[in-house]
Amino acid sequence: MTPPTTPPTSCSRATTRTGPRPSPSRTPTTTTPSSRPSVLTSRALSMSRCPSRRGRTSCTSSSRPETGTTSGSARQPPRSELTSRGADMAGPRVVTDSSCDLPADLAAELDIDVVPLTIRFGAEELVDRRDLSPKEFWARCSTSPVLPETAAPSPGAFEDAYRRAADAGADGVVCITISSQLSATGQAAQMAAKSVQGEIAVRTVDSLTVTMGLGMMAASAARLAAEGRSVEEVAAAAEALVPRTRVYGALDTLENLKKGGRVGGAQALIGSMLSIKPIIEVRNGVVEPESRQRTRSRALRYLADKVRQEGEIENLAIMHGDAPDLDEFIELLEPLVPRERMVVGDIGAVIGAHAGPRVIGMAYQVSG
Repeated sequence: MTPPTTPPTSCSRATTRTGPRPSPSRTPTTTTPSSRPSVLTSRALSMSRCPSRRGRTSCTSSSRPETGTTSGSARQPPRSELTSRGADMAGPRVVTDSSCDLPADLAAELDIDVVPLTIRFGAEELVDRRDLSPKEFWARCSTSPVLPETAAPSPGAFEDAYRRAADAGADGVVCITISSQLSATGQAAQMAAKSVQGEIAVRTVDSLTVTMGLGMMAASAARLAAEGRSVEEVAAAAEALVPRTRVYGALDTLENLKKGGRVGGAQALIGSMLSIKPIIEVRNGVVEPESRQRTRSRALRYLADKVRQEGEIENLAIMHGDAPDLDEFIELLEPLVPRERMVVGDIGAVIGAHAGPRVIGMAYQVSG
């Protein structure tokens, strides 16, 4: 689930970070000096908790028109549409990037502006979820002999998002991005914040996570923004979720990691022969191996057990890359978390290029 680090230009090629990783920073940056507010309580960070069916855990999530469904192409509305929709909005607008894998309908409902990354198949350049939906991405991957490349958004793409918020009447922006340990996307967001200084206040937050871990963080922040909370309050609430967010995934194949140079050919071959299904997690902003399971069914049960062992959780999200056993995984979790309280998202090109087809995982926040 590791996207490559890329320079913050819309036409740059993906590169791999070299040298020692910098220490993750958990302090959001700002374009205007201000004092930091006290961190909000955990109940204010998300929707009210719900009791579990068997009393073992509880969770929160968004209210969805349909449950257990996945989003289609997350096509970004034109600037005029965003301006009209938010003309009388109060409080800040939340901006994030397309690595969040947030369902398009939920992002629209919460007025979250999603800035897309760029995908390349050879010489062809495509905008994530605008030119290439997750379904189309997985179809192309099944016939492509090479992995696609990904690139961070340009600072200009974030500037456009910030100005859309200003045009819509927002009194500021809270921009939450993919882990700085994995991508240069956050750097582009910070550069853009400096460019709009004097036009609108922008706070950037390094999520130190990926996929729906980032998505649910943005969703929680957007709900606070809709209540009319200040930019500082929303940014502080998002930052408070960083150490509480957990992301786990079960890989179905090592082939993508092999093609991407993450594991050697011999290791990938041995893993395939033994039917090893690696479990990975996001820890301190980077993707780390968590365990290895012998079969796919064991991997799914192992993930469900992780939720059972946590006790109380909030904002459970399920994400997958064209996984045929999605419903089976949801059924394993349903005794712990009611299905209508889960959010299901498609893993798109940014994460899918490295995680591979049929990857499945979950994201949630532990109680603070």
